[in-house]
Amino acid sequence: MHTPKQLLNIIGNKTMLRETVARLAPIVPLRNFWVVTNAEQSAAVRSELRGVPAKQILAEPVARNTAAAIGLAAIHLQRKYGDAVMAVLPADSYIADAALYRKLVRAAVELARTPGNMVVLGLTATRPETGYGYIERSGVFARPRGVAAYQVRRFSEKPSLPVARKYVASGKHLWNAGMFVWRASTFLHALERFLPATHAALIELAKTIGTPRYAPALRKIYPRLENISVDYAVMEPATQSDSALAREIKGAGKPNVHVSVIPAKVGWSDIGSWAAVHELRALRPGANVSAGPMFAADASGNYFWSPKKFVAAIGVHDLVLVETDDAILLCPRERSQEVGKIVKWLEEQKHTHLL
Repeated sequence: MHTPKQLLNIIGNKTMLRETVARLAPIVPLRNFWVVTNAEQSAAVRSELRGVPAKQILAEPVARNTAAAIGLAAIHLQRKYGDAVMAVLPADSYIADAALYRKLVRAAVELARTPGNMVVLGLTATRPETGYGYIERSGVFARPRGVAAYQVRRFSEKPSLPVARKYVASGKHLWNAGMFVWRASTFLHALERFLPATHAALIELAKTIGTPRYAPALRKIYPRLENISVDYAVMEPATQSDSALAREIKGAGKPNVHVSVIPAKVGWSDIGSWAAVHELRALRPGANVSAGPMFAADASGNYFWSPKKFVAAIGVHDLVLVETDDAILLCPRERSQEVGKIVKWLEEQKHTHLL
């Protein structure tokens, strides 16, 4: 249970991290990739991405959520490239249509070249999911490379089920999958506006980049950053108080901030549960799926993750079995999203070696 999903080959033969890089490699050279990870996984990430310069794999000394992680990347990009356009793309999701995805990323980059533009890729909301954030769009704002980008009315994080149903029924709401494109300066200014203490700490840290003082400064400063997602910290307030932010930026002699969304119907899945993995890999309804050798008799709809051991299944249906070096998960497929209960129990019982 120690290995995060981005370092597992859940779909296909490559880890999800390598799949992410391979998906983008036709439009982004390896020398321009930057990865933010934690100190425990940095060695594994370097091993996976040998073509990416080691200095561009940034290791957080402690976890501080996505606002801090993106800020850390932004100050490094400014240091090396100046006011670069940065694409923030999670490494733990599945994309079926890679070619269309690259086309939309190119369009987002084109739109984000204008200082002040913040662009998000929004996924089609196919069901009332309460675990995702939502993006409400309005009219067309621009057409970079012929792709429609819509003005964002507001971001809403993790709504209740009745609200999520209204969002899906409206046809105006997209899922927020955490895919953003903007200039480094655009993001840092928004961070200064909405998370000033974190911004000030990052600017202090930025002064040490490239010097022997950086590593001790990172260990000292990073734990002070606020532990909050970019969605709550920046995107929600940026859209809810857009006019106030625009006036402030204009008064400071900087470009107006504008948030837009590009709908991305690219066959996305966050692989948020083992049931989702089964759905992606099953060739037909009721098929058994296994990561390793398997025998099944009178068995259907099962998912087995046991790459190193042979699995035999008789008379069982719609189960998930996941084996790691030190633990086994067994549950009905429809309840595979409840693994959070196990994590909570392990934390309460102080079985941290299993987390």
